Amino acid sequence: MSIPLKVPSLGESVTQATIGAWLKKEGDPVQADEPLVEVESEKATVALPAPAAGVLRRVLKQTGDSVAIGEVVGELEEGAAAQAGTVSPAGSGPVPGGVVPAAKGNGAPKPAAATARPSTPPEPGAATPTAKPSTSTTTTTSTTTSTAGARGTRAPPSARRLLAEHGLVAEAVHGSGPAGQVRKEDVLRALEAPEPSPALRGPVPSGDGAAARERIVPMTALRRTVARRLVEAQHTAAILTTFNEVDMSRVLALRERHGEAFLARHGVKLGFMSFFVKAAVEALRAFPTVNAEVRGTDVVYKDHYDVGVAVGGGKGLVVPVVRDADALSFADIEKGIGELAKKARENRITMDDLAGGTFTISNGGIYGSLLSTPILNPPQSGILGLHKIEKRAVVGEGDQIVVRPMMYLALSYDHRIVDGREAVSFLVRVKEAIEDPERLLLEV
Repeated sequence: MSIPLKVPSLGESVTQATIGAWLKKEGDPVQADEPLVEVESEKATVALPAPAAGVLRRVLKQTGDSVAIGEVVGELEEGAAAQAGTVSPAGSGPVPGGVVPAAKGNGAPKPAAATARPSTPPEPGAATPTAKPSTSTTTTTSTTTSTAGARGTRAPPSARRLLAEHGLVAEAVHGSGPAGQVRKEDVLRALEAPEPSPALRGPVPSGDGAAARERIVPMTALRRTVARRLVEAQHTAAILTTFNEVDMSRVLALRERHGEAFLARHGVKLGFMSFFVKAAVEALRAFPTVNAEVRGTDVVYKDHYDVGVAVGGGKGLVVPVVRDADALSFADIEKGIGELAKKARENRITMDDLAGGTFTISNGGIYGSLLSTPILNPPQSGILGLHKIEKRAVVGEGDQIVVRPMMYLALSYDHRIVDGREAVSFLVRVKEAIEDPERLLLEV
């Protein structure tokens, strides 16, 4: 029985999506719930799973195609695994649906245009090459186009964008995906090499024209959404930022003393973020306006604490939400953040993971940022910015000059409902909790 593969709902207000990488080819056997294709929306990337075991019989939409929610992108033949293993007469492997095997003795695909020049047999599911003029100029152009097209079908949009942004060529990157597909992770590994091979870089532009000195890369749907929301925040909220600094000595010492035992007990490292999530929750309890939002002419106070944690994902910065953070232990928070970060890197973040946050924490310090002014994540009224821990000379007890690991904190807030006194007091409460972490355990 043939089962249509439809684009799933990707959240309220999302009506369009883009086909990412096909994880299976036509004719491949699949198991129930096995990911078949990535579908990218303006808010998240999801993998469309197989509704049943069988064979991917038809691919109707290609990588990069725009599709509507509910549109059919392929067909699955349920329970057709036996046919998938059928070997073609030429011995070239499974015969995909809709492709006629080559006749014995002549190697020509059937049907084939009489004027088509010989070529390498197409991959399963690929269209039969059409005939082209045989002039030398045309041959060179066709070969180049064919090579680029073949490589393009083996790299999802995220990998192609990353290649283009860094001026790299896909041919020099080892692909770990199905059939040698170059994934985003493969490109990142190549970039992380101490000295990328010269072959990894594309040709050096020549000439003085602007076309040789620029690259035009379309914005992804996610990037367009991020841009729109950031501008929206600037236009609708009265954003102001206040700063403070925190001595991280006691948190560092606590992690040093109990880090190994924590890892052995809970199976996850004791990071800094759980301390700041706990400290933020305590400060939000004391100053509930920072946890509220403006809705029309009303102020909506939230009596729950769903803290968004900004993480860098495969498609850019996303803010998955740690639900009911006030009820979670340090270990629960670390596990939750770790799983959300992993899902973001693997482009498995769902709309449920991103929706409904009441407050956000952004840690630019992991990238080396010393100080910044974070922008609100609408409709929230507050965002806490963390920064790089840096040893600095400060005045300690007894007016002694001592060296301490210090971090700058930044709180951006919506001045329409949060007064400066509340914002400053909120940040002081966070500072006090971090500098005396036992307060977090005693909730004082």
